[in-house]
Amino acid sequence: MPRVVPARSTQALRALRISLACVVCFVFLIPVLWMALTAFKPREAIVAVPPQIVFRPSLEGFVSLFTQRSTLTRMQMERYRQRTDLHWWDRIALERGLVIIGPSQYVGRLTNSLIIAGGSTALAVGLGVLSAYAFSRFRIKGEADLLFFILSTRMLPPVVVTIPIFLMYRRLNLFDTHLGMILLYTVFNLSLSVWLLKGFIDEIPREYEEAALVDGYTRFQAFRRIVLPQAVTGIATTVVFCLIFAWNEYAFALMLTSDRARTAPPSIPSVVGTAGREWAATAAGSLLFLIPVVIVAFALRRYLLRGITFGAIRR
Repeated sequence: MPRVVPARSTQALRALRISLACVVCFVFLIPVLWMALTAFKPREAIVAVPPQIVFRPSLEGFVSLFTQRSTLTRMQMERYRQRTDLHWWDRIALERGLVIIGPSQYVGRLTNSLIIAGGSTALAVGLGVLSAYAFSRFRIKGEADLLFFILSTRMLPPVVVTIPIFLMYRRLNLFDTHLGMILLYTVFNLSLSVWLLKGFIDEIPREYEEAALVDGYTRFQAFRRIVLPQAVTGIATTVVFCLIFAWNEYAFALMLTSDRARTAPPSIPSVVGTAGREWAATAAGSLLFLIPVVIVAFALRRYLLRGITFGAIRR
């Protein structure tokens, strides 16, 4: 006879699980919360010992991130303060004895990240769907060896292949170009894309396509109208993983770009002001850099939760 669990015990167990989940989430979010606090701290609060939790918020970090500044002499600063056409960001810089002389390169770096990460993700997922479908539905000679070779490209540490790729890109005029970085990230993401999507397509019953072929569909029409809608969970999951890799990649971006295609990750730690490292600007840049990936992951969370468990479709 099955044992009956009292309702009160069930509620207590559920409350305990929720509490543990909240504690774990809080522990993992501590670095992000600290980064967000640092982005709004004035310089004195950042270097204060012991660390300050309560402080007067300041946008100094964001002003430092988006602008280039120059030091004023005392006489220049007095004349500058008498001006009536100053914006609030000019006054924040003036409090440090600085004057804004132009925009920084951060917006351009962030735009490069969007172009390269978005382009490489679209290519990697598109090619990955076609490759995974071929491996899943057709007999390919040496399939196991090919799949292992594709996977092995993911095992190489980026720093090992950076120098050969650098020399090759210089010869092909792909150094410091968006196209070069998109192709490079696509190659590295393709292995992840093929292996993830093959598992999802394997789970789609072949009978669906066979029924479509009997109804007069071509192979491509069956792929487009039957397989793709069924594999949307796997595609969404693959998009998130490929995007996160391309968005966060540091080594290739540092070695293979200089100015035109430099992405945000190598530029954020190099934010240095007139008085040394700008910790508030670095934290502000990291916080803004985090937002696009969070938005994509949040928008696709329904597919992501199902896709991580590989439970999209079962026979």
